[in-house]
Amino acid sequence: MPPARLHWPALIVASIASFCFEAVWFTVFQKQWLAGIGRTGEWLMSHPGVSPPVQFSTALLCSLIAAIVLSLLTQWTGPQTAKRGILLGIIVWVGFVATSWAKAYIFEVRTLEIYAINTIYMLLDLMLIGAIAGAWKARPHPL
Repeated sequence: MPPARLHWPALIVASIASFCFEAVWFTVFQKQWLAGIGRTGEWLMSHPGVSPPVQFSTALLCSLIAAIVLSLLTQWTGPQTAKRGILLGIIVWVGFVATSWAKAYIFEVRTLEIYAINTIYMLLDLMLIGAIAGAWKARPHPL
């Protein structure tokens, strides 16, 4: 495997962009999403197991992990570009996200609408992360 370098500014920006995109996406689709998971906004806000700091920290950490993985995959498979990052985001989505969620949803008997809300979000999110992580390269160290 060719050596890869983690460019932390790019990974942090990709993580924050992903986190913000997630907030916008699930705000726009909140009503449909809650109905799709069989919950209400009232339940979500009053449930004793809900801790927004833990939820937001987990979401941000997961975005960072996705950014690291897509950055590594981009570097290991060829030139590090936004196009390659986006393409790898799509490939990862098709190979793992769309298929895993399809299997889970078919046995959980969930609707196509909630499948679409969750998986299209993941597709666009992986493409966003891949574009940032792929395009933003670390400058070579001067000798």
